[in-house]
Amino acid sequence: MEAQIKHYENKLAFEIDPSDLFDALNNGEKVIAIDARKAFGFEAEHIPTAINIPHREMTLERTQHLDKEVLYVTYCDGIGCNASTKGALNMTKLGFKVKELIGGIEWWKLDGYATEGTKGGQTGLRMECAC
Repeated sequence: MEAQIKHYENKLAFEIDPSDLFDALNNGEKVIAIDARKAFGFEAEHIPTAINIPHREMTLERTQHLDKEVLYVTYCDGIGCNASTKGALNMTKLGFKVKELIGGIEWWKLDGYATEGTKGGQTGLRMECAC
């Protein structure tokens, strides 16, 4: 039972769901969403207030201006994309506090939360993976 408790504690320590992220963003908590996809994915649609740092570009130089006291929540398209996991790993290695958004932007939208961008809430087939 102790191992199971530790497992669930670890999940909650490293993951966040769309509802909890929405509440944190709207309650003034020190949290910033990072879209870990390529720029074209972010430009098409992203979580309001999110910043875009593609996981392949997460370097000391690219992140040196970021506050290490803030919680960063990485996300990508959803369960079929691992850019958020790669981004969370990269940001953690750089010394940031990080959680990964469960279900990515797709589950964000399924929960009814707004998005911004050129497609602002629209869904459709992608010709290229934004991961």
